[in-house]
Order: sequence, then C-alpha cells, then structure tokens
Amino acid sequence: MASAYISNALQINFDSALGIQDNEGMLNIFKALEASGLLGFLGCPSVLYEQELEQFFDTAIIQDGDITCAVSGKYVEISESRFAGVFNLPTDGLTDLSEVPNHLVMQARTVFSRLGKPVPYSCKKRLRKYEFRLLNDILAKSITVKAGSFDAVTHERFFMMTTIHFGVKINWSKFLFEVLKEMADRTIKRAKGFAAQICVLLKGDPAVTLGEAKTFPPLKILSEKTVNTYVATKKTIDARGDADEPAEAKVAIIKKKAVSKKRPAVASDAPAVKKKRTKSGKAAQKEEALELTTVAQEAVPLHIIAPSSAMPAET
Repeated sequence: MASAYISNALQINFDSALGIQDNEGMLNIFKALEASGLLGFLGCPSVLYEQELEQFFDTAIIQDGDITCAVSGKYVEISESRFAGVFNLPTDGLTDLSEVPNHLVMQARTVFSRLGKPVPYSCKKRLRKYEFRLLNDILAKSITVKAGSFDAVTHERFFMMTTIHFGVKINWSKFLFEVLKEMADRTIKRAKGFAAQICVLLKGDPAVTLGEAKTFPPLKILSEKTVNTYVATKKTIDARGDADEPAEAKVAIIKKKAVSKKRPAVASDAPAVKKKRTKSGKAAQKEEALELTTVAQEAVPLHIIAPSSAMPAET
C-alpha cells in the first residue's frame, strides 16, 4: 500500500547533483532550487516508514487549520509553523502564482525553449530544454503531486518554473502546507505524496515510536548519475522522434468529376429483348397448370354414308 505513495516521488541528493559536470544547464537548475528555499524539503532524508505512513493517511483530519493524526497509538499535530521549521521553508513571498511578473513569464517562453522559439505555457515537454523538462518532473511529482501523465507542462508549473529560474520569492511554507492538507482531507479526491516529508515529521515527534525504516529506491533519488542517464535517454528519444517525424509538404487537392453510377447504354441494331420475369413457389405452379398444350390427334369424319347399288333403268 505505502509503495503507492512513492510511485511518482522524486527526492534530490543535492550533494551529488550540485557536482554535475559538463552540463551547465542542469547544474544551474539545482542551484536555483537550492536558492529558492526548497533544499530542506526536496533534499530531506529519503526514508520510508510504511506502516506509520498508512496510519497517517487513514486517521488524519483537519482541525483549526492544522493536521491531527493518530500514529502508533499517539496523537500527532502538525501545524504550518512546525512544517516550515522542520524543512526550513520560506514564509514570505508570493502566495498567488498569477502575480508573477508578466515580462518574466514572456521571457521564460524563449529561455525554456529547446529550439529557441517561444513556446506556449502548456505544451509537450519535448519542446523544452532537458533541464526544464526535469524541473517540470520535479515540480509535478514532489511539489504539486498531480496524478496522471507528466508529459505536458501545465500553466501552473510553467509559472513555478519561471519563479525558480528567475529567483522570484515564493511562500513555499504556505503553498506546500496547503497541498499537504488537501492530501490529508479525505473529503477531497487527491493524489497522495510527500511520503519522505511526512515520515520526517513523524520521526521528529518524541511521543511517536516508529517501526522499521526502508530507503527509497535509487531511481527515485536524483543524483549526478541519474541525471546524466535522464539526459542520455531523452536525447535518444528526441533523435528517434525527429527522424520519424515526416517533413511538411504541400498536398495538391484534385477534385474528381462526379460519375453516374447508372450502367451506360450500348448502341446496337439488334432489337431489345425484354426479359421475362421468372416466378417461383405457388405462383409458378399455378401458372404452369393453366398453360394449354397442343396435342396431335387422329382425324375423325363428321358423318359416314354407306355406298348403294345402281338404280334400274326405266322402260
């Protein structure tokens, strides 16, 4: 069950990721994430307590803006201030992404583009540079935690990417805590996430005794090695896609003259023979019985006169 909470998770090993070489774009992305104040949240210990995590989601309720749950027989309360303190999150800055300066958003459309042409806010990731594709994945899986495909960049994530790239301050404490409350509220149908972060919060409560800990799978943790593999894979996919994509060509549209479906008449001197309609069943038997048949018969005289002797001559 708990494995479902990390199916789309992405943690970051900043010590390794900040040592990336020969890829300035990727290195700058991790530096920007660190500067944005997300290092403590995205780079927290990648440890999973499965049983306690399930108990959190099974019992969590929202009371007076805080989250209360029962784990290992103890009540645990998580407030926004405690949440911000554990992960050292910024508590000032924008709380509404629509307030991001428009000139930065317009500039980002070209900066993010793989081909140097402005791209729409919402479009396929393959139109963007590799570092911004990865940034989109990080935000989708570890920040907004949305279910479904991550192949497209949404309007919301585009604005987040813009703030991180240009260093615009965001109140991540408020934003992320609101996401956590939506996950904890069972009346809201929402994807579950923040597995590592919730486990860190539970472990930090002295009243709670946790069970066996499990580490995240290596592929769920971004490091120099996994990032290089990510880039190599995307380059291969792009090369295959560009080769398979047909070149645009003008197609001439030819209108065909309408042709009658009737059989054309055939010129001939022979008289037309009318086809006799055939009948079947009882109608055919009845007609056959009514037909007259001519039969040859022996000739019979109408009257027979017997021959007589010659009359005697008068004297």
